Amino acid sequence: MRIWDVSPGYLARQQLLGEHRELHGLFNVLSLGKRGYARHPETLRWVGHLPALAQRHALLVEEMALRGYRHHSPLPAPAGPVAGEVDGDIQWPATDIDAPHVQFALLRGKYGDGRTGRIPLPVNTQALWAQHKYSVMARDPALYAALGPEVAHGIYRHDMAGLALLLTGTLRTPPPAGRLVNALQHLWGHVAADAEGPPPADPAALLAAIRREAARQHEAYLLASTALGELGLWV
Repeated sequence: MRIWDVSPGYLARQQLLGEHRELHGLFNVLSLGKRGYARHPETLRWVGHLPALAQRHALLVEEMALRGYRHHSPLPAPAGPVAGEVDGDIQWPATDIDAPHVQFALLRGKYGDGRTGRIPLPVNTQALWAQHKYSVMARDPALYAALGPEVAHGIYRHDMAGLALLLTGTLRTPPPAGRLVNALQHLWGHVAADAEGPPPADPAALLAAIRREAARQHEAYLLASTALGELGLWV
């Protein structure tokens, strides 16, 4: 059993659909009191974190939809009160089975036959930052401004472990509405010149247009962005 912490965009089809299937099993164990895998380390780390697990499920579903997979299996309603939120903020597990940068290495080992996810596995911190930058912009413009120089020639130039951990944690927080729209407008800027029409005003419609234009124009930079998938959860 494996619930990955890195963006679902990095998962190849087998890992994406496999995590979705296993997440349903884990959610049933935790919410319905079923006994299967009850003592598995992955199960134990999610005890008391059902809202976070539900958010991970929603991210998987968003990535599946982006790739054209149909989803017909919503999570069941938990039986009884659900712990895992404090003052409206979702509480995530304090520990990982493997740190995010280790998960990249594990996926690279699984992809030895040429498979890949929507997003190529990062070969260095510069690639990792490029893949996450618009997701960070949607949440924390100050962090966005600071990370560029730090990745180029500062503390994160060679620190894949530290940067991967920081980015994974940052993407777990909801983006404020205004910052989300700002990030979407920057994404649109990559496809605006050759777009088939003006940008929609509605954020959800704008993201849909960005996805459509990125695919039509083969805009590699956007197609390898975490934002192209995960921002759909928040529009």
